[in-house]
Amino acid sequence: MVSDTHNHTCHFSFDAEMSIYELIKAAKDNEISSVAVTEHYELGFDDQIFDIPQYADAFKTWKSLSQNKVNLLMGIEFGYQKHLASAVDILAESIPFDQIILSNHLVDGQDIYYYRECYKRPKEELYSEYIEAMAEMAELCNNYDIIGHYDYINRYSNYRNKQMLYSDCPKAFDHLFEVMTAKNKCLEINTRSIHKLRKRRVKEYMPDSAIIKRYIEMGGKMISLGSDSHTANTLGMHFDETVEYLKANGINEVYHFEKRVPVAERFV
Repeated sequence: MVSDTHNHTCHFSFDAEMSIYELIKAAKDNEISSVAVTEHYELGFDDQIFDIPQYADAFKTWKSLSQNKVNLLMGIEFGYQKHLASAVDILAESIPFDQIILSNHLVDGQDIYYYRECYKRPKEELYSEYIEAMAEMAELCNNYDIIGHYDYINRYSNYRNKQMLYSDCPKAFDHLFEVMTAKNKCLEINTRSIHKLRKRRVKEYMPDSAIIKRYIEMGGKMISLGSDSHTANTLGMHFDETVEYLKANGINEVYHFEKRVPVAERFV
């Protein structure tokens, strides 16, 4: 199975339940050759940050535990706020990460997981604002590799059409992809988002093919797969199905990062 580039453990991520031992075992059991640990780091929220050098020290032990079992990669997921963009770039250089995910979890300064009031706004208006914030994030920050779960805003929506579509906010998507391709950044397909829609019995639960095609059309070259696992039983979830979907949309490879260098994994 291809690499899983987005995962959280209970050791440093405030909302995760999975231990590093469970992650390594799940990766081995599912024959996932490379797995990135990408602990949450949300500047501006004191209960969602941790000591980064302490994480680096712990990872050395984790790496030794994973020998001959899985290629364990040290990553981090930075949450975005405009006034903290420069701080993210500085922190990204503090230790030698393998990969850095940049994500946005907020609308009006509140995490969408809790802030369901936002869905009272028209879908096109809300999604345009959210994707524009991601474009701003991609532009103001520089020291990152992957734009994480562009469809996080879609996970908890109560709109009639629950699939996130390119047509919901084409100008915002084009802005995001313009910035990403200029900086040669990777777009994540987050299978936790797929899982959320499947659990809600949404028929069209895969990413909108128009989003993927537009990213490629605008010069996007890299896509990663991340399960965004917080528990061991979801590691690599829906990867086989998603790989087939990507192949059907003309994608022949995905990427993970080692020492901040992209590594291509071609589909068999």
